[in-house]
Amino acid sequence: MSKRFKVALVLSALCLLALAPAEASAQRAGARKQRPAPKAHAHEDGSYSCPMHADIVSAKPGRCPKCGMNLTAAEKKATPPGAPAAVAPQASGAEAGAFAAPQIPDVPVYDQQGRRLNFYTDLVKGKTVAINFIFTTCTTVCPPLTATFRKVQQELGARAGREVELISVSVDPTTDTPERLKGFAEKFKAGPGWTFITGGKPEIGALLKALGAATADRNDHTPLLLVGNDAAGRWTRTYGLSPASAILKVIDETAAANAGAAAKSPAAGEKLAIAAGGKTTAEASAAYFPNHILLTQDNQPVRFYDDVLKGKVVLINFMFTTCTGVCPPMAANLAKVQKYLGDRVGKDVRIVSISVDPTVDTPEKLKKYAEGFHAKPGWYFLTGKKENVDWVLYKLGGYVADKLQHSAILIIGNEATGEWVKTAALRNPAQIAEAVTELLKRREK
Repeated sequence: MSKRFKVALVLSALCLLALAPAEASAQRAGARKQRPAPKAHAHEDGSYSCPMHADIVSAKPGRCPKCGMNLTAAEKKATPPGAPAAVAPQASGAEAGAFAAPQIPDVPVYDQQGRRLNFYTDLVKGKTVAINFIFTTCTTVCPPLTATFRKVQQELGARAGREVELISVSVDPTTDTPERLKGFAEKFKAGPGWTFITGGKPEIGALLKALGAATADRNDHTPLLLVGNDAAGRWTRTYGLSPASAILKVIDETAAANAGAAAKSPAAGEKLAIAAGGKTTAEASAAYFPNHILLTQDNQPVRFYDDVLKGKVVLINFMFTTCTGVCPPMAANLAKVQKYLGDRVGKDVRIVSISVDPTVDTPEKLKKYAEGFHAKPGWYFLTGKKENVDWVLYKLGGYVADKLQHSAILIIGNEATGEWVKTAALRNPAQIAEAVTELLKRREK
């Protein structure tokens, strides 16, 4: 064999080796092209859109280039004659989109501890929840999705499991046993209030379908996050890889939905039960609220009913100065409410922040804390003897044995009319101020 021929053979072999991966890649690409496109319903005009990014519209079914979600579309509804054009809802930081409350099946499932639960009854009913979809062998979107949930859990602090439930549903129940989910959860340091769910394939399939997360191929699942307030029937879709702070904003807005009606009708919210028993409003209030002596941030003694509540419209929340969780954002939110209400605070409105840690929170510490949030006259930070503070907290429904478990509820009341409601202390400050203004109008009638 000539030297020239040998060289030609070697070059030919090298060419074949170089072409083999490219050819295999082309075959895989061809296979991908042949895979059936995800089912979707077209608009009446024949277009498809992303449920998360309304600006993504296509003439053909496919996936959103921004988030990877299947392009789908609801049927176009006719607009009644003379009706104004619909205004697109403004997206929150996580580009949220509200949708009708899903019919969630109460299927039997198992958590990462192997406990048998009924999904709706035990995890969703009457609660605010955030639900994402993962599987433990995923090497693409699931790890960052779960890491983001971890950050959300950290931001929620003590609220996780108490006010908000985090739920991660496996889209691969055949592989993801409770044991596998437990190891996966531990990897991301999942704490109380974060449940990983698996179960029988039919049950999980029905659940995923109801939640709009079913896919024929587990690898096709998308970074969808559902945030729901079951009690209020409010549900929102958002992008699971948004910054944790943006997701938390969606959670807070959804959690506050129960109080939505209170802005227009304060009596429509969750009421603080004060039994009248045939008494006048003033008599019922005086009998219900304790009149124990507490101390303000200026070390001034005040009787809780006579000097703080009587004849006023009040906003009451619970806090402690060494809190690093929900307390600083609550105080910052109330500072915004104070700004909205202007000079009415201190005149006919009082903001009352009661310490759940009176043995540590001296008037001096409360004063420094109050100054940090630019509290003006009319915003009281209260402490005092523990037995006095505890009794006031108990009557308001704010007593806790562990200060870390204190409530993030805001009580808004009009002592003169006997109207008392509860709402989320992190609710939109403009809406809180509007609810207070409505109570003031009723007081003035």
